[in-house]
Amino acid sequence: MKVSVGLIAAAAVFVLVIAVIFYLVYKIRRISMDFFGTKSLTEGWKRQAQELAATPKSVAGMTRLLAPQIQRDFPEFNWREFQNKAENRMKGFLTALDREDISYLKEGSEELQRQLELQISRNQAQKIREHYKDIQIYNTEITKYEKDRGTCVITLQSAVGHLHYKTREGEVIEGDDKLLEQTRYNMEILYVQDEELANSDHGVGITCPHCGAPVTGLGVKQCEYCGGVVTPVNRQVWSFHKFYEVDYHSVS
Repeated sequence: MKVSVGLIAAAAVFVLVIAVIFYLVYKIRRISMDFFGTKSLTEGWKRQAQELAATPKSVAGMTRLLAPQIQRDFPEFNWREFQNKAENRMKGFLTALDREDISYLKEGSEELQRQLELQISRNQAQKIREHYKDIQIYNTEITKYEKDRGTCVITLQSAVGHLHYKTREGEVIEGDDKLLEQTRYNMEILYVQDEELANSDHGVGITCPHCGAPVTGLGVKQCEYCGGVVTPVNRQVWSFHKFYEVDYHSVS
């Protein structure tokens, strides 16, 4: 009798375990169907990864608001021209990292070239090759415009897709050499209007040389009071001087 009771209890436990397993499998499949449209959770995660790889990141776009401000300060500013130049430099920077050859960075500023050379040197010191393939730039927007102590900085943000991975002695040690990666990069563009002021701790006022009225907008080329031409002190051109990734590891 005791044996029979024991067998019955064991059978009940076995049935309960099987029922729980079936229930869990059922719930997992339902969750997988709800979230991924497939009963296989593994297949669902795979599909999710593929969708993420094919979906460009959104960027912090403030172009409509900031471009008119920059245009007022710098009448010669051409947004589309700057957008194209920035995207070309981004591609050049990443291609130069991939080839370990700074000549692929066309018309890069000294600051940008130094940043590139440093990253290549770091990789070589660690015996790492960093690969960037199938580079695609989907969108570029102005995300920030700052004016401070004689300098102006425009920050552009781009949604970029590429194959990005690292190898050592031919073996992939980081990233995926088959799955596209979606990310964002920032490119900072610098304009130094007054080098002395830019290097000082305290700003000083800029006045019109014709009437003495204060020039209220950094980068303004014409006095709003007398209409006279204002020539910036130590005027320089816009310089693409800093490039870095926003989402993952920094390129800088």
